[in-house]
Amino acid sequence: MFWLLFAVGSAFFAGITAVLAKIGIGNINSILATAVRTIVVLVFSWLMVFVVGSQNAIGQVSWTTLLFLILSGLSTGASWLCYFKALQLGDVNKVVPIDKSSTVLTILLAFLFLGEPLSIPQVLGVLGIGIGTLLMITKKEVDSENPQGKGWLLFAFLSAIFASLTSIFGKIGVENVESNLGTAIRTIVVLVMAWFMVFVTGAQKDLKKIDRKSGIFLFLSGITTGLSWLCYYRALQDGLASVVVPIDKLSILVTILFSSLVLKERLTRKAVVGLMLILAGTGAMLL
Repeated sequence: MFWLLFAVGSAFFAGITAVLAKIGIGNINSILATAVRTIVVLVFSWLMVFVVGSQNAIGQVSWTTLLFLILSGLSTGASWLCYFKALQLGDVNKVVPIDKSSTVLTILLAFLFLGEPLSIPQVLGVLGIGIGTLLMITKKEVDSENPQGKGWLLFAFLSAIFASLTSIFGKIGVENVESNLGTAIRTIVVLVMAWFMVFVTGAQKDLKKIDRKSGIFLFLSGITTGLSWLCYYRALQDGLASVVVPIDKLSILVTILFSSLVLKERLTRKAVVGLMLILAGTGAMLL
């Protein structure tokens, strides 16, 4: 049952990541910020590979496993690009609940494609998370100087969709490979995809805009992301995706607490009710 501890660790580090990334992004191009912090995640991931000695298993990775790791990496890259764009445009305590609603789609996909059981508590959990997410969605007031700010909602939903695909592809991809090695391999895909998008959009010219403060917080968010990934895929390797994913999504509690303390963001009464439903739905799934 150690995989439960890894799932909880994943939730904690993921919760911190959202706030650190929000501070680090600031006025920097979100695609560039994603690409920069992915470098940190890649270095950290491969460091862990050599620490545990799993680099010797690279030659044993099958083509099927490699394919699903690549698909997982592509889905992660797409999810990240959408997620950090949403964070840049919207409030953390509004973007994160939508992103975490990927739990609902993940449960359904795990049932359809992985053959994992779908119980009555899980169905109730899906309903709770879905309704709770809708209650937490409050349109962010659009600054007159930033008319594109309203786009955060679309990017948040796209992030959730790609995150769901990431979990399914990742579950299949890490089944026959050491989890640290699997995480490191898929991070290469994310890095390539992120920097490809940087050069396609011409965002590389904004590198000089990354000041010391942004650099430090992007670095820290990369470290916490790496820790979250390592815990998450270690948990997925031994546990059910339909259980690991809901636990990981409890990171919303950590995120909202930190956003309240650090970013001074506050929840409306309706959003608080939504949060309670999300937590209750997650708890139901764990039954």
